[in-house]
Amino acid sequence: MAEGSMHAGNPQRPPVFRFAPSPNGPLHLGHALSAILNHDMAKAAGGRFLLRIEDIDVTRCTPAFEQAVYDDLAWLGLHWETPVRRQSDHIAHYRSALDRLIGMGLAYPAFMTRGEVKAAVAAAEANGAVWPRDPDGAPLYPPADRKLDEPTRASRIAAGNRHAWRLDMAKAVSIAGDGLNWQESGDGETGTIVADAGAWGDVVLWRSDAPSSYHLSVVLDDALQGVTHVVRGLDLFHATAVHRLLQRLLDLPEPLYHHHRLILDGDGRKLSKSEGSTGIAELRGKGFTPSDVRRLVGIVTD
Repeated sequence: MAEGSMHAGNPQRPPVFRFAPSPNGPLHLGHALSAILNHDMAKAAGGRFLLRIEDIDVTRCTPAFEQAVYDDLAWLGLHWETPVRRQSDHIAHYRSALDRLIGMGLAYPAFMTRGEVKAAVAAAEANGAVWPRDPDGAPLYPPADRKLDEPTRASRIAAGNRHAWRLDMAKAVSIAGDGLNWQESGDGETGTIVADAGAWGDVVLWRSDAPSSYHLSVVLDDALQGVTHVVRGLDLFHATAVHRLLQRLLDLPEPLYHHHRLILDGDGRKLSKSEGSTGIAELRGKGFTPSDVRRLVGIVTD
């Protein structure tokens, strides 16, 4: 296998790897790279390979796309354990964790719409302010909702005001304490990485248009499934800081991390599911073989 290996993990139990796609479009070469790496690294380590369907976004995720995930991965020659965990079957578990964070005083209802956030940021910048942004370049959520008193929050919720739930990052970082980091063996920085969760501001824990959020559900799923090795794209490298923070707050185990290189398009951008020419099913239809796909994503086998 051309990619680097990870630490052996806990010698008392076999390592557990997972591939966790969202069934909201056809899988592409970037997904193929991640799935194959997880599968092959699990096999090389004598571990387990799990498939998880991250289908919380019910407006975009469909049964047809989910079946396509199974078809594409099977065609690639990958084998996973069953039953497959589907996030939509475990909403109550995520809600319980959210309620725990609310009870700790670490989550608050956020009422501002995307348009209101955009307007607030634009107004501040027009007046010469430098608005802080997260590692992905998105502006941090304004502090107004965090400062609302409890009666006002309760009144707005009772009135049916649409809201998300956000993490009070400053409080969360304070409670988590020092020494937050993770062990990394991927294609970027390696070794012990300092987890700067504060750079993300008050991240969403529970969305107004869908239950839970990626940050909350992914750490809960990984813990419940006993995942020991998280292998995923470099686009999620910095988000690991948020995941490590939530793991500490919720008393969850810490996996090892390996953030692999991304497959980019002709313009140097990360592939998207709308790019049909790189879709696994599209390539299969053109006569490509699983070995061809491995070569396309740079995985050389003997």
